[in-house]
Amino acid sequence: MRLGVLDIGSNSAQLQVVDVRPGAPPLPAHSVKAPTLLGEEIMPDGSVSPEGVERVAVAVADAVSAAHRHGVDQLYPFATSAVRDATNRDEIIDRIQRTIGIRPQFLAGEEEARLTYLAAHRWYGWSVGRLLLLDIGGGSMEIALGRDADPELALSLPVGAGRLTRAFLHHDPPKKAEVKALRWHVRDTLGEVVDRLRWEGTPRRIVATSKTFKQLARLAGAPPQREGPFVRRELTIEDVRRWIPRLARMSAAQRARLRGVSQPRARQLLAGAHVTMSALGVERVRICPWALREGIMLQHLETMSDTNVTLPLQPLVRMPEAPTATVTPLHDNPAG
Repeated sequence: MRLGVLDIGSNSAQLQVVDVRPGAPPLPAHSVKAPTLLGEEIMPDGSVSPEGVERVAVAVADAVSAAHRHGVDQLYPFATSAVRDATNRDEIIDRIQRTIGIRPQFLAGEEEARLTYLAAHRWYGWSVGRLLLLDIGGGSMEIALGRDADPELALSLPVGAGRLTRAFLHHDPPKKAEVKALRWHVRDTLGEVVDRLRWEGTPRRIVATSKTFKQLARLAGAPPQREGPFVRRELTIEDVRRWIPRLARMSAAQRARLRGVSQPRARQLLAGAHVTMSALGVERVRICPWALREGIMLQHLETMSDTNVTLPLQPLVRMPEAPTATVTPLHDNPAG
């Protein structure tokens, strides 16, 4: 079966196509991206502008056309925080449905955290032990912690890179007072989460997904994406602290010329850097190549693997203890 997952986010509508088989990893066969750029279209009342609504509808239509071309059998379209939190989200979804005949679903923030954690946990395997996951999107940040396939803790917080940029960084480059206000807001918002994570204890591994972490790691010298998913990529708090003042002095156009930084995400990279690690007290993260879309595919594969084949297992019943036999000792027969 060929499965398509369509992620309608703040920067793009991204289609990932996978040939799924039970027991096989969700390795992409095709990937298509169409720009939405919703961060530029959020109005003061929290709605998406008419131009933004139209851009989303066109982007989704392009992605669905690509799904048809690539022979997708089943499509799972979903919208994340940028559309989910818009005050006119029903208008956006209705417009998409009128355009192409499909109605995207909304994933709750906690469900995003759970599915992204599932992907990271599966990537690193059971031996990873206690795992802390961090993911920064345009509208929200997801955090999940656990040891098993399902996390013990799954949170979604309104500190996405695009949301914070719109709320605090009004100039390009931003003013020092704007950056300071952003920094204090992030610390206040994440303060209780930091206390909870400290209470839970030190995880064995901390991993990060999302473009914000990947772009910062690339700036810090991590290998480019063309070297494949199995190359080790990390980001340290020293890297983040070194780059934050440099990014703050740059305009969005200057950031877009840096290695690994895409033009649509250049303006919000500074805000994302403030959320990443220093506010959470994290020293080092491993960049995980799998994230939300892979988590959705893995969830689908698990439902496919639920067959009617059963093993002939039997309940173990404890048998009653037999009475202890009296044993008469043997003696040498003197007559013998």
